[in-house]
Amino acid sequence: MSSHRGGEGAVVSSGARRRRVTIHDVARSAGVSRQTVSRALNDKGEIQDSTKQRVLDAARELGYQPSRFARGLVRQDTVTIGLVIPDLLNPFFTEVAAAALAAAGERGWHVVVHDTSDSPEKERATLRVIGSQVDAVIGYFSSPEDEIDRGTRGVPVVLVGREHHAPRFGSIRIDGADGIGEAVAHLAARGHRRIGMLDHQGRPEPSDRCAWFAAAAAAHGVDADAVTGAHQSVAGGEAALPRLLAAHPDITAVLTFNDVIAVGALRAARRLGRRVPQELAVIGFDGLPLGDLVEPALTTVSLDIGQLGALAVAEAARLLAGPGESAAGASLVVRGSLLVRGSA
Repeated sequence: MSSHRGGEGAVVSSGARRRRVTIHDVARSAGVSRQTVSRALNDKGEIQDSTKQRVLDAARELGYQPSRFARGLVRQDTVTIGLVIPDLLNPFFTEVAAAALAAAGERGWHVVVHDTSDSPEKERATLRVIGSQVDAVIGYFSSPEDEIDRGTRGVPVVLVGREHHAPRFGSIRIDGADGIGEAVAHLAARGHRRIGMLDHQGRPEPSDRCAWFAAAAAAHGVDADAVTGAHQSVAGGEAALPRLLAAHPDITAVLTFNDVIAVGALRAARRLGRRVPQELAVIGFDGLPLGDLVEPALTTVSLDIGQLGALAVAEAARLLAGPGESAAGASLVVRGSLLVRGSA
């Protein structure tokens, strides 16, 4: 694991007091992170020539010389990425992590995985330490961007599943609007006019997937006001479906926030004596291989999860290289499409 700490070299004046120039001074002067300074001074890869030259110029102007102790810390030839995952027990996040690990491995990078257990407190605790441990961060975060910015202490950050605003951030956005539109069209074509949704209950506001569902339902003249929150787990789906059906007994189809919730809904439907898909159609979201293992097999809005992990690592590499002509101004996007199996 790369843990770069500033060395101390030349002395600079600060009012009446003189102090040594640190790697943080060079980073501030060059407008980059201290990890980028380390990479530039040690002639490592994953950094653009223009950025490297800016760092070298700043170091020369300030008279910075790393100590022998600092050189021992920074002369490591690998990049270390911090991967922040909400729940490794959820197979979707496990697959994202596996894809990111494979993509990082192809570059010879190390990956440190942090599981926040979908807890805001654990996420904040992770943010307090991760910035000093890694060269870049990839992750799912619910915290405000300014809080992520403070916690990651200048290292590049790739947000997964949401857009970014800070210039040193990148993002991989999931766009399921078309896929959910296909799902609602599929259900409407089979005569469903009252469709419910099991949304992610851990969010303060309805999810993007719920908004996409509402828009698609309106476009197809389908009633979509029946929404119940569910924990992101099989048990969460199993507990939430009876609540949804009790409040809206005329529902004939259900869209879920993700596949694990959908699997729980299938179990609950069986327990309630509702035949799937004859009496209750169920559609998930993610496209996990798990959906092929249940009976009936799960119809779902499928994502290329491998692409999601690989794009996140590629975006981290772009950010590590520093600002330049190749910088992408907008989020990268992974889109979902309907995968029809037996449950709808």
